[in-house]
Amino acid sequence: MKTPPAHGLSPRPSASFSFLFLLIFLPVSFAAPTAHAAPAAPAAPFTRDLGEGLVYHRITTLPTDLPFAEATCKQPCVLDLRFLRGDAAAGTALDAWLKFRATSRTPVLLLINGETAAPVLAPLAARLPSTGLVVIGTASPGLTPDLALKLAPAEERRAYDALAAGATVESVLNDNPEKIRDDEALLAKEHRGRPTPAYPLSDDPPDDPPSATPTKPVAPPIDSALQRAVHLHRALKALKKL
Repeated sequence: MKTPPAHGLSPRPSASFSFLFLLIFLPVSFAAPTAHAAPAAPAAPFTRDLGEGLVYHRITTLPTDLPFAEATCKQPCVLDLRFLRGDAAAGTALDAWLKFRATSRTPVLLLINGETAAPVLAPLAARLPSTGLVVIGTASPGLTPDLALKLAPAEERRAYDALAAGATVESVLNDNPEKIRDDEALLAKEHRGRPTPAYPLSDDPPDDPPSATPTKPVAPPIDSALQRAVHLHRALKALKKL
């Protein structure tokens, strides 16, 4: 029998040899799977109860902040768009929501001002007046309000910020001045009728004067636009239109 030539094909390497070759010459790294951070939870909606079935929704991002819960579709609401930034896509989303949401029985009272982005309001301006939609606020480049107000921008901003800073709804809506309980004229008359107090004869120091009345905290400014919306809602209820 002839011996195969030396240059012939060599036998196929065994499986154990191949595995050993891989271990020696091919470094393998076992990387831990990349952990993906959980998405941040969306901010809680800024909502306040205005009483008698009226709800306040502050919109800072469209369409994220729009209320879509079924319960909100069954009651009138105030939608605050003041100081809102946004583009044409945001305006389209808002317009679609209002077409679905605003009705004669569940009106949307829309608050705007000169800082509301014009692209957001452009779709609304093209179809106003619209049933169930009332626009309230100061002049805006993108939309003329149904109920126009003249407000100092700085005061409006302070009232807007006060509610977010923790002020109660009542404090930014109630503009009734506090009644003066003390009759200054009567106090002056009583003071004139009192005898002049005698100087103390002892060397003891006089008693400390009564402490001054603590200063009352400054009330937040009235939010006139929100106040007007609440007054309109109450009038519609009184006329049994809601």
